[in-house]
Amino acid sequence: MQSGIIRRPEVCQLTGLSNSTIYRLERLGRFPSRRRLSENSVGWVRAEVEDWISQRAKVDEQNSSAASL
Repeated sequence: MQSGIIRRPEVCQLTGLSNSTIYRLERLGRFPSRRRLSENSVGWVRAEVEDWISQRAKVDEQNSSAASL
């Protein structure tokens, strides 16, 4: 697992989400916040995005387990 800052294309690739979905979830507080890198660029902390992905996988597992009961 690498650490550091990742840019939007990599966030989209890792999560499978579109640009607009990422920004919408972020606005709702349901996705890690981007960090301002310079006046015209932003990035996300890789570890926070990877943690978000892991949490989603756990929720999906719980939902599928509950559905099979």
